[in-house]
Amino acid sequence: MTTISFVTPWYGPDVPGGAEAELRRLVPQLQRAGMPVEVLTTTTRDLYADWGRSYHPAGLSVIDGVPVRRFPVQRRNRAAFDAVNLRLMNNRPVSAADERVFIEEMLRVPALYDFIAAEASERLYYFIPYLFSTTYFGAQVCPDRSIIMPCLHDESYARLGLYRQVLPRARALVFHTEAERALADRLFPAEPGQLREVFGAGVDVEGEGDAERFRRRTGVDGPFVLYAGRREPGKNTPLLLDYWARYWQTTGRQRGARLVLLGPGEVALPEASAGGFLDLGFVPLQDKLDALAAATVFCLPSLNESFSIALMESWLQGTPALVHANCAVTVEHCRNANGGLYFADADEFAATLDYLFDHPAEAAQMGRNGRAYVLSRYHWPIIVPRYGDLFARVLAS
Repeated sequence: MTTISFVTPWYGPDVPGGAEAELRRLVPQLQRAGMPVEVLTTTTRDLYADWGRSYHPAGLSVIDGVPVRRFPVQRRNRAAFDAVNLRLMNNRPVSAADERVFIEEMLRVPALYDFIAAEASERLYYFIPYLFSTTYFGAQVCPDRSIIMPCLHDESYARLGLYRQVLPRARALVFHTEAERALADRLFPAEPGQLREVFGAGVDVEGEGDAERFRRRTGVDGPFVLYAGRREPGKNTPLLLDYWARYWQTTGRQRGARLVLLGPGEVALPEASAGGFLDLGFVPLQDKLDALAAATVFCLPSLNESFSIALMESWLQGTPALVHANCAVTVEHCRNANGGLYFADADEFAATLDYLFDHPAEAAQMGRNGRAYVLSRYHWPIIVPRYGDLFARVLAS
């Protein structure tokens, strides 16, 4: 039986990141459904480590019942990579030569690509996400046996010419939303015969939050907006802090409302509005579920989402959402679910919050709509058969 090999730059129970967490959920589910799976990854630790140094030993191990095969990384020119990456992070143009430096000095894992070539007839390769050199080089070894889940965002990296050499030529691309597929269609038109599928993502639905327990533990007794996730510019949290500080000084203070923050990363709270914030930092999963169940609104200001598990988790607890109007993916979810509202600027942020605070019945219905949406589309018994069907079609072609 053909082994489904998932190729990713790093893998492990504590590796941060949305694509990384999705893969950790997906692979065991496919294994339990009887599919032979294995993870192919590097000896690096995670996104925040030195990518030119090994953290894990090379070779085969087992993590939560899943075989994981690690390949050693080689030394890289980190300074050269960082110089190009800084330009890309600031949306500045780069040359074709810069693109080569970017991809070649990111992760050097030649043993991984040799393994992919040697095992091509026995495996299908599933690469996630598009950005890293493990996908760029790995998917070119045997494109007819390669599937890519790009986790694509509308960002400077996606417009690099080098990815146009890879994504259109893979046998299949798998997307989370129609908005993500539309972006790929604009940037990477498919070559003849390529499959393009919108699968969404599997969501664990078993956890249940206790709103009253959260309020007893924290002393929060009024309405509150919740943000749960990494606190960093890439998630647009500085904008959320700014908009909330303005809202609290004009309206939120009179309502007794607060913005509750959960997750890793440092935040600088505006001193003049400190009374409107509660920063709980990183908390255990059950505490997060309790907070989601208690929240009046879950706010996700991020512009760069390809799916958003956090949004699904909030809806599973029956909490309505407020998302940024310039994120096509989360707006698509809110429209399809009728589970939330969206804002484009500070005035719309204030107006949408006022509506949700002043119309509790309508807000509660949005939360219920969101829960029904998640259960009807992203429950594992719905997601897993989609993968089985795709793998069968690729192998049959």
